Formats: sequence, structure tokens, C-alpha cells
Amino acid sequence: MAETVNSIPCSALIIGGSAGSLDVLLEIFPALRSDISFPIVVIVHRKASNESLLTDLLQSRTALKVSEAEEKELLTAGKVFIAPADYHMLIEDNHSISLDYSEKVNYSRPSIDVTFQSAAEVFKEHVVCVLLSGSNADGVEGLKIVNNYGGKVVIQNPNTAIMPYMPQQAVLNVKPHMILNSYGMADFINNLNN
Repeated sequence: MAETVNSIPCSALIIGGSAGSLDVLLEIFPALRSDISFPIVVIVHRKASNESLLTDLLQSRTALKVSEAEEKELLTAGKVFIAPADYHMLIEDNHSISLDYSEKVNYSRPSIDVTFQSAAEVFKEHVVCVLLSGSNADGVEGLKIVNNYGGKVVIQNPNTAIMPYMPQQAVLNVKPHMILNSYGMADFINNLNN
């Protein structure tokens, strides 16, 4: 952990979470700088019936533009892309979004693993992936791939998670670059550079 936050290159920030992660997102987003120089992708397990609620809620808490990701849309700096309910979200080599309705991974669609893996393959050492609170192990395999490509793995301190199982599994199975309390995440993100 000798690397300082200021030296961490970030071409894309991917945040994944499940049960209990909304509270963390609502803590992070009001504190984010409005001039963030990379796209932010958020994958949260949620029911299809609540489609626009998450997008609207986060948009009401940040100066950044927040929208639900659309097929073939290009990731752009300073914008937040929410993975649509009931679709896996992948990132293509040209930085466009691909939505997929294939089988669930870890009982989840969207799957955090799927997005972490595709982001790692595209952005390699310039991706930063953050795993938050949740009640299953989605995200753990994806974080291993992020590590393999030289990307940065950040895990919420399980002791600060409403549902600690997901971050605990990540801490046990993946070598994280940082384990952060929820209140430290906004500062960490604000200090990443493109």
C-alpha cells in the first residue's frame, strides 16, 4: 500500500454493491467533485420494478450527470452510468456499453463479476473497482481478474458494511489495494486521476 492515491491512474471507476450498498452510495455521491475526469459505472443488485428509482435518487445527490446505461452508449468522463436492472453490463474495446440478458451469475443480473471482468479486460491497469456491502459473493471473481490485469481493487471495510458478507468474501479471497471505511471513499475517488 505504498502507492499514494494521487499516483493511481483511473480511466474508469466501477462500483459494485448489493444489499446495504445504497447507504454507502448516498454517502459518497454528494461529496464527489463535479469535475471528475473519468466515467463512473455503478452495478447494484435490484428488482426490475424499481428501474429509475436508483438513477433519480443518485442524480438528486450529485452535480455529476447520472443516467441508466443504454446499449452502445459510449462511456464519457464525468458521467455516472447505472447498470439497468435485469441486464448484465459489459464494456467493449471501444468503451461502449453492451447490455446482455444471458443467465444470472451468482444469482444476479446485473452481475458485478461480469462488469468488473469486462472493465479489467478493456482498461487493464487503469481501472479502479470498488466492492461495497452485499449478501452474496458476486464481485469476488471479477476482482481477481482486475488484479490479474493490474487494476486497483478497493473493498469496503466489512466492519462498516450493513451486509458484510460480500466485502468479507473479497477480503478473504482477493488481495485488495485498499480497504476503506464508507466515509473515506469519496475522498479516495476525488483524488484519483485520469
